[in-house]
This record gives sequence, C-alpha cells and structure tokens, in this order.
Amino acid sequence: MYFGERNEGIEWQFIDFGLDLQPTIDLIEKPMGLLALLDEQCLFPKSTDKTLVEKLQKTHSKHPKFIVPDMRAKSDFAVVHYAGRVDYSADQWLMKNMDPLNENVVALMQGSTDPFVCSIWKDAEFAGICAAEMNETAFGVRAKKGMFRTVSQLHKEQLTRLMTTLRNTSPHFVRCIIPNHEKKAGKINSMLVLEQLRCNGVLEGIRICRQGFPNRVPFQEFRHRYEILTPNVIPRGFMDGKEAVKKMIEYLEVDANLYRIGQSKVFFRTGVLAHLEEERDLKLTDLIVQFQAQCRAFLARRLYVKRMQQSSAIRVLQRNGLAWMKLRNWQWWRLFTKVKPLLQVTNQEAAISAKEDELRAAREKLEAVEADLRESLMKADQVMAERNVLQDQLQQETDNNAELEEVKNRLQLKKNELEEMVNEMRDRLVDEEQRAEKMTQEKKKLVETVRDLEEQLEQEEQARQKLQLDKANVDQRVKNVETKLVDITDAHDKLLKEKRMLEEKMNQLNVQLSEEEERVKQVARQRGKVEGHVQELEQELLRERQLKNEVEQQKRKLITELEDSRELLEEKRTKLEELNGQLMKREEELSQVLTRSDEEAANVALLQKQIRDMQTTIDELREDIETERTARNKAEMARREVVAQLEKVKGDMLDKVDETSVLQDIMRRKEDEVRDLKKALESATNALENKLEEQKQRYTRQVEELHEKVEQQKKINSQQEKHRHQIDNERVSMN
Repeated sequence: MYFGERNEGIEWQFIDFGLDLQPTIDLIEKPMGLLALLDEQCLFPKSTDKTLVEKLQKTHSKHPKFIVPDMRAKSDFAVVHYAGRVDYSADQWLMKNMDPLNENVVALMQGSTDPFVCSIWKDAEFAGICAAEMNETAFGVRAKKGMFRTVSQLHKEQLTRLMTTLRNTSPHFVRCIIPNHEKKAGKINSMLVLEQLRCNGVLEGIRICRQGFPNRVPFQEFRHRYEILTPNVIPRGFMDGKEAVKKMIEYLEVDANLYRIGQSKVFFRTGVLAHLEEERDLKLTDLIVQFQAQCRAFLARRLYVKRMQQSSAIRVLQRNGLAWMKLRNWQWWRLFTKVKPLLQVTNQEAAISAKEDELRAAREKLEAVEADLRESLMKADQVMAERNVLQDQLQQETDNNAELEEVKNRLQLKKNELEEMVNEMRDRLVDEEQRAEKMTQEKKKLVETVRDLEEQLEQEEQARQKLQLDKANVDQRVKNVETKLVDITDAHDKLLKEKRMLEEKMNQLNVQLSEEEERVKQVARQRGKVEGHVQELEQELLRERQLKNEVEQQKRKLITELEDSRELLEEKRTKLEELNGQLMKREEELSQVLTRSDEEAANVALLQKQIRDMQTTIDELREDIETERTARNKAEMARREVVAQLEKVKGDMLDKVDETSVLQDIMRRKEDEVRDLKKALESATNALENKLEEQKQRYTRQVEELHEKVEQQKKINSQQEKHRHQIDNERVSMN
C-alpha cells in the first residue's frame, strides 16, 4: 500500500490492511487448516465427506472465523471474512479433490488433431499419483516423482504463482458486475450490485483508498492548471515548482490535513481536487464573460467608425454631384469636350508602337511554327525506328514458331512414351495398394492387441496404487502400535523406579507388571501378524512387477513388428512419390509449352497495340497540319489588318506635310517585313505539307504490311491453340 507516498517521502502512517483478513487466511492455508485436513482425509482409504466435516468441526470449532451451522441448515460449515459469511457444503469434496480424471485421457486430448479440442486441453493440469512436481531449489530445478497431488495442492501452487506475479508487476483490474438476474436492459438491482461490489473487494478498496491520498498531481501540471485561482501570487520569471505550489496552496487556504507535498507531486485527499475544479470553472466563466464583453465593445466601435466613414463619403459624393451639375452647362467645357477627340497628332507615336508590337507577335508565331515543325520531324523519325524494331520482332516470332513446332513434335513422342510408363505405373500401384491394404489390416489387429495390453496395464496400475494406499494404512497402524509400545516401556521403567522406592506396594506393582507383560505379549503377537501381512503384500508386489515386465516385453515385440511394417510402407510410399515426381516433371514441360504459346499471343497483342499507336500518331500529325493551316490563315488576317492600318495611317498622314517622308519610310519598311514574313510562312507550310504527305503514304504502307503479318500470326496462333486443346484433351483422357 501507498507506494507513491513512500517514493515521494511524505509523512504517512503505516496501516496493515491485510490483518483484517489474516485469521481467515490462516484458517484456510496454515498447517491443520481446511486445505491441509482435506488433503489428509484424501490419503485415508475409509474416509468420507462426513468424517471430513467431523474432523473440521472438531479441530476448528473454537476458531472465531469458523462457524458450525444449526442442524436444520443445509450447509456443513461456514467461514467469515470481510465480505460476510460464506456457507459450504462438503458433498463429494474428497472425490473432487483427488481429481478422478485419467491423465492418459488428458494427454490424448492434448495431442488431438482437432485444433479446437487441443486448444481446450492445452493448459490442463491434473492431480493424481505419479504426477511430477517441479520445485526450484538452490541447486537447480528438482522434480518430485511418485507423489500424490490433490486439487487443493494445485490450487495453492497456482495461487502462489499468481501472488508472485502480482508482487512483481503493477496490475490493473476490470470488475464485471451483473445488473440483474432477468437479463433485461436498463434495469439495475441496487442490492445485487452493492453485494457484488462488497464481495469483490471494491468497497474495501475504496475505504482503504480514502484513508490515504488518492489524488496526486505533478507540480508543473498543478501550477499550469490552477494558477488562474492565485493571481499575482507567483512572480514572473523562473521559480521552483515546489515553492510555487506551496505559495498557491497557502493562498487557497487548503487545510493542512487534506494535502501533502512530496518531491515531485502534491497529494490530496478525496474531494479536494473536485472543489478546486469547481473554483476553476467559476473563474473561467467570469473571464469568458469579460472577454465576450470586450469583443462586443470592439465590434460596436468598428461598426460606429464604418458608419461615420459612410456618412462622410455620402457628403463628398453629394458635393461632387452638385459641382458636375453646375459645370455641364458651361460653354467652354462643352467646347473642350468636342475639340479633344480631333487632336490625333498626339496619338501617332502610340499607333507606331502598336504596329511594332504586332510585328513582334507575328515573328514569335513564326518561330513557334518552326519549332512545331521540328518536333513533328523528330516524331516521324521515332516512328520509323519503332517500325524497324517491330519488323525485327516479327522475324523473331516466326523463328520461335518454327522452333515451337519442332518442340511440339518432340513432346508428342515423349507423351506417348510417358503414357506407356503411366500405364505400367498404374498396374504397379494397384498391386502396391492391395499389399498396403493387407498391411493396414494386420496393423489394425496389432493395434487392437496393444490396446488390450494397455488396458490390462492400467488395471494392474490401479491395483498397485490401491496396494500402496493399503500399505500406507498398515504402516500408520504399525507406527501407532510402536508408539503404544514405547509408552508401555516408559510406564514399565516408572514402575521399576517406584518399586525400588516403595517396597510396601511391591505386590500391587507385581500384579500390574504381570498385566502389562501380558499386554506386551499381545502387542508382540499383533506385531508379528502385521509383519506377516506386510511380507505377503511384498510378495504380491513382486508378482505384479514380474507380470508387468512380461507385458512390457510383449509390448516391445509388438512395437518392433509395427516398426518393420511401417518401414515397408515408407519404402512403398517413396516409390510412389518418385513416380509422382516424374509425372509432375512431364506436366511441367507441357505447361512450359503452353506458356510459350501464351507469350506469342501476348506479342501479337503488343503488335496490334503498336499499330493503334501509329494510327494515333498519324491522326495527331493531321491535327498538326490543320493547326498550321489555321495559324497561316490567322497570320494572313493579321497581315491584312496591318495593311489596312497602314492605309489608314497613309490617309491620316497626307494632311501632315512635315512628317510625310518619315511615315513613308516607316511604311515601306513595314511592308517589306510583312512580305518577307508572308514568303517565309508560305514556304514553311508548303514544305511541311509535302513532308506530311510523304510520311502519310509511308505509314499507310507500313500499316498494311503489319496488318498482313498480324493476320498470318493469328492463323499460326489459332493452329497452335488447336494443337494445345488436342494435348489437353489427351491429358484428360489419360487421367
């Protein structure tokens, strides 16, 4: 308990809560406790459940945690612990404690081929004689063999292992609570739930937890979360977490009994953190309300400023509108608006710069057309190279088809040979199967004999165990007789001493001595009888061991015969596997031939795909030609527009005598440039059309040739497919 308090070094008072249940634990586990008496009664042959109950009541009737019920009660005894009184009925306790489950049955279930059955019995442990117990000692692991282990002993071992695991770890438990016995949703039986919580130890754990400091928070987290409750208490800058927490708790006025400050955490009793959370929520609500008020005030101010700006803008618009209304009827303003468009002299330089921009755009278009022409030529070269590659692939495919024809003929010959070998192997298989059936029948007979012998061995083993129990009982009786003899000898010595000391009572002592001697003689006679009975039992044990050795010898002989038969069967199986391997090799060769034919079909599909790609490239080239024509038309239109604009400029410049010579020179230059551009465009488009026409003719020829080759390849593939179907049909008929 309270490992966190110990590690943090705070003041705490040690309370051993295990002492509340310690008397009940001692009643169950201590020597001469309930489990020890149950194991003791299992060793005696004539013990019953009634004798067990009598023994328990006689031994523990005065124990404060052991209760003997009334005669009318159905239970035999009751045990009291912190959860309350628990009544027990000892019906069939001895039989259940000895675990009558046969260990051979458990081993058989664990070795089952069914995975579900094997998983059920995977971790099964059982008690009984000849069970091995592994104990760890200072000298290593030691195995106790031949001990009689009961279910209670297995339970104690499992409990000790569980307790060591719990001590070495930090476990977390999940408690499952039944809300009601009617299996209805939404219904809770409060008394039933409370009883389960009490019996599960949850209420006891809560009681223990409330006596300590269950709530613990690191210093940094406490300061970060609850600093809002202590404004202006912690100064700005760095401060030790422990000192900061102390100042915060002093400001909050928390009772000293409700908290402890450790090395890295602050500990609180139940309810303190809940109160702090409520205070924090109230503080946060106040801050949020203040923040909302500030936000609303800011929005109201911004809306007010916007309205003021709008009102000032409206005033400016009204003032300008009134000024325009006054100005539009002024005669000089009307004259200015009419004369301004007639002054075209200032716009001549702007028109010349616009023409130069148009010339630059026309040159850029021409360069783009030339780049597209180069790309189309590159694509044409690539298509030619791909056509050559396709022709090479077609030549290789024709050569491969010829080789496949030769391979097919060879495989046909091999197939005939294999059919003959398969027929021979089938005949051999029939003979071997008949022999195997005979061997299996013989094996079944041998297995039945082995089972009978094993049953006899089990019966003899049970009889031997009963003899061991009888021997243990006899040994116990002999020990009792010997103890009585020792008591008698002690009494005899005392009588001799009294005889020496008291001579007056010598006659009485002599009489008593004679009586004691007669008793000793009777005891000696009984001892002789017991020793004779023990010798007879030992002779019977020797006979049983001899019988067991003979049975084991017969079992070994049968096992050797079984191993010989298994070796013969394995030889036959190896031969069958070799024959199956040869068949598999032949089938793999056939599958390789089939895969080659499939690859040829895939190559044909690739050729068809390449033809489609070439067709698409031809369509793309046609689209490029159309785009070139449209570009040429656009250039022609631009040229016409430039000529028209130049004509306009000529007409405008006739009025200006001083600038006519300059404009004429500019017009001549522009016209020369336009003519050059037009010639270059026409020559480029003509060359491109000629090349595209030649490439189109070449591609049409190549496509026709490829179509012819593809048709030939399809015919060859159909013939190969027919041959393959014939081979498959022959294989099916063979199988």
